Amino acid sequence: SSIKAPMQSTVVKLTVKVGDNVLEGDQVLVLEAMKMEQSITATRDGTIAAIRVAVGETVPSGTVLVEFES
Repeated sequence: SSIKAPMQSTVVKLTVKVGDNVLEGDQVLVLEAMKMEQSITATRDGTIAAIRVAVGETVPSGTVLVEFES
């Protein structure tokens, strides 16, 4: 499973790295859109398998941001 960008935005902070274990609700990254920051949280418990974005990158809505191990 994965977490996708809810809207076009810019990645301003990554708070996890590959291999980290997270719990549902843990912050994984912060996006900024229209001058407002939005905390993106884990949608389930799991281990981070991949981070598909970098800080400073602008991503369109629907972009996969983080993937979990299955």
